[in-house]
Amino acid sequence: MREASVFNNYCMIPESWDEMCSGNQIRPQYQQVFDTLNNLTAATLSGKDQLAGELFLNQGITFTVYSENEGIERIFPFDIIPRIIPGKEWSHIEAGISQRLKALNLFLNDIYSTQQILKDEIVPMDLIASSPQYTREVFGIKVPYDIFVHISGIDLIRGADGTYYVLEDNLRTPSGVSYMLENREVTKRLFPEMLSANAVRMVNNYPLELYNILVSLAPRQIANPTVVLLTPGVFNSAYYEHTFLARTMGIPLVEGRDLMVDNHKVYMKTTMGLRQVDVIYRRIDDDFMDPLVFRPDSALGIPGILGAYRKGNIALVNAFGNGVADDKAVYAYVPAMIRYYLNEEPILPNVPTYQMADPESREYTFRNIGNMVIKRTNQSGGYGMLMGNSAGEKEISLMLKAVEEDPRNFIAQPIIKLSTVPCFLNNRFEPRHVDLRPFALCGPSGIKIVPGGLTRVALREGSLVVNSSQGGGSKDTWILNDH
Repeated sequence: MREASVFNNYCMIPESWDEMCSGNQIRPQYQQVFDTLNNLTAATLSGKDQLAGELFLNQGITFTVYSENEGIERIFPFDIIPRIIPGKEWSHIEAGISQRLKALNLFLNDIYSTQQILKDEIVPMDLIASSPQYTREVFGIKVPYDIFVHISGIDLIRGADGTYYVLEDNLRTPSGVSYMLENREVTKRLFPEMLSANAVRMVNNYPLELYNILVSLAPRQIANPTVVLLTPGVFNSAYYEHTFLARTMGIPLVEGRDLMVDNHKVYMKTTMGLRQVDVIYRRIDDDFMDPLVFRPDSALGIPGILGAYRKGNIALVNAFGNGVADDKAVYAYVPAMIRYYLNEEPILPNVPTYQMADPESREYTFRNIGNMVIKRTNQSGGYGMLMGNSAGEKEISLMLKAVEEDPRNFIAQPIIKLSTVPCFLNNRFEPRHVDLRPFALCGPSGIKIVPGGLTRVALREGSLVVNSSQGGGSKDTWILNDH
């Protein structure tokens, strides 16, 4: 007798958009994959799931959970079933992200120079003045090609009606691209025929694209400029990614102590003496980059780097000062920026956002707390956040008290049921909520978006929190060439 299908009893979550199913129908982009998987037994899939875990373990693909005292180094959870997006949908996403990044780059150029958008009262002046991420020290610095954001991870979610929304903009040191690349390598091992049969677009040229952009930013017009990746070191949660990218691009991985500034130029200490550095791809936050200007207690940065940057002798990727543009309170104004700078309507909408500094918005949020999520404006990784539909009374009252004490540093948004995808859990397929972080590269030749990105999965049943630090995992993301 034939074993029951692993898709038996696959039950869609009410009021969520299921990426694979529409009612009782399989969506066209999933049909071929569904047919393949439906012919495999639970034991076969379980073996593939186990192999994926071993591959991740052998590669040392880990992340760090800071909130726990022991065993903080974790293997990154991976679900073996790909998330599939048809080419037409992807074209819409690409256009929306490109539009958004153009506006955000123009905004950063503006607020660190003429501040016209503030004078025209499109963005409130006090919102920028009160942002802890507005870096006054870089006001007036001319950045190469007027590009502040070279590498971004724009987080997208999909609502119950299938609409893609931008959840947040990561414009400082976005992480996760190594997981996107490793996910694809593991999928090639698990389902080689399924991958080739579906005309899936490639993601593996990301390191080459990134390297070409880094080289193109070098201030010195020389044949082989020196490019380095600056890491805070082995205790950083994304250290695996730093080593991965440095290795795949073939550039040195350095820490602050490996670099020095002399006469407004940056040098790397090598066994052959000092070597001038042209471009730094940094994975260190602004505050820690120059102890002479920012935090004097920082041992991670390079004393004098801001002076060399101001003189135009070093290119930094990403630029100093980007944090103000991904402040969650400033996020609410990105659609207005698009209209102001580009004279276009936003292609990808924002999630409706309520500023807690506004008394009416605050009152509305408190009254509807069961349907709202409250977020701190300058925290990431799922920390500093309250989901009103699942929080206890004590947790809610503590959050409301914190909001009332410091309303500028909080926003609220309606809870949106993220779309769901099938995941192989407990020897069968179950739906789980996902978001998507596409990675975009901005250089002198324009904006390039990797056809895929990192799909993050809330592996806990019913959870809407996809962050790895909060129990989330990831999937391979397939963008199809539409026939």
